[in-house]
Amino acid sequence: MTRQIRFNAFDMNCVGHQSPGLWTHPSDRSWTYKDLDYWQDLARTLERGVFDGVFIADVVGYYDVYKGSNYHAIQQAAQIPVNDPLQLAAPIALATEHLGIGITASTSFEHPYTFARRLSTADHHTKGRVGWNIVTSYLESGAKNIGEGGLRRHDNRYEVAAEYVEVLYKLLEGSWEDGAVVRDRDKRIFTHPEKVHEIGHKGRFFDVPGYHLCEPSPQRTPVLYQAGASGAGKDFAAAHAECVFVAAPTKSVLKAYVKDIRERAARAGRDPRKLYIYTLVTVITDETEAKALAKFEDYKAHVSYDGALVFMSGWSGIDFGQYAPTDLVRKVETNAIVSVVEHLAGGDKSWTIDELATFGGIGGLGPVFVGAPGRIADILQEWVEETDVDGFNIAYAVTPGSFEDVVGYVVPELQRRGAYPTAYRPGTLREKLFGDGPRLAAPHPAARYRDIEAVKAAEATARAGAAERILETA
Repeated sequence: MTRQIRFNAFDMNCVGHQSPGLWTHPSDRSWTYKDLDYWQDLARTLERGVFDGVFIADVVGYYDVYKGSNYHAIQQAAQIPVNDPLQLAAPIALATEHLGIGITASTSFEHPYTFARRLSTADHHTKGRVGWNIVTSYLESGAKNIGEGGLRRHDNRYEVAAEYVEVLYKLLEGSWEDGAVVRDRDKRIFTHPEKVHEIGHKGRFFDVPGYHLCEPSPQRTPVLYQAGASGAGKDFAAAHAECVFVAAPTKSVLKAYVKDIRERAARAGRDPRKLYIYTLVTVITDETEAKALAKFEDYKAHVSYDGALVFMSGWSGIDFGQYAPTDLVRKVETNAIVSVVEHLAGGDKSWTIDELATFGGIGGLGPVFVGAPGRIADILQEWVEETDVDGFNIAYAVTPGSFEDVVGYVVPELQRRGAYPTAYRPGTLREKLFGDGPRLAAPHPAARYRDIEAVKAAEATARAGAAERILETA
């Protein structure tokens, strides 16, 4: 049986996203990111192409590593200006019936109690089609501007994230029982108070004693996305994520990553096949090979060299502006995205600064596939077969044109081969993706917080035991 390939669209509430300078192309409409019409029209296109969802990235902060300033980031609109992603969930849901809406939000910049309300609200408004991309953030500028002075160390950010999602699980899964809300007009009871519980969380990073503010949404916990590629990030994804995004420049890097993440998921007691892995790619296609190649050359003429290095410097934490174009990328310890440095400096290819800027000029850290629909379909099937990846997180060169081309040319070719879905499953996003129920089930860690009173009792016992051991050793 031919394996089904899955697509997500990769976008951001900003100009150009990961193709710096392409906003200057006459057909690019990314500057209309401010308008709901752009997002609703794009969503309809993606739903016509049976995409799993639109995955909306985000950063809090700005890219100021390259040449020690944010000058080029601002000049080239390298993810600044950037608007809030979560506010797009409702209008996209209104324009579509099935499309998933993945929203990026950082565990570093918002308290879990207030974020839980925003997340439940989005899940209600979308009738259960929202997902949360859990990120820990990598820009020092973001941490400084909310008064933290700077980022926590990389692995420590994942310790915060682990407690953050624990608080979310307690609020979303445990605070309100099934059946708490009855809306009984005759008895004048909207909610049974005895079925709504304080979560009583007292942890290392967060104290959250009280109740969740929202009644249970269709999924309770939205579908969980994660993009960690470091050791700590992969452990976190293996334990919590349902969908994992990776940016791998080559098949060999991707194959090793997929194998590793599935093995980690199995060790965590989860079914590794119930964890979908999508790799970042950009597709440039047209009716014929010649037209596709001509389109690619046209796009390349609009790439911003400085803009590409703004991103590469920000993602890696290395100021590539201090090197000559012919210098090789070398491994440097940074506090940014560890996997970026490992892939570029320790992978199976040596990169000069000039090659890095050229590679990153369209679509960011993923490869660019160029060709007629048949050739693109061949490449995608080859990557799936050789790496065991489940699908592709598709970035754009120009928008909405790049997405329209994939939907118009590549999707029909894959469907003709029996390698791509022709319709959506019914239900919430989780049901559409996995064909199971709308809520997270054991052995996912969220399921253990459903009986919140038992959780609180166990935690109180553990704290008492720890206090006793401290007294015994005093």
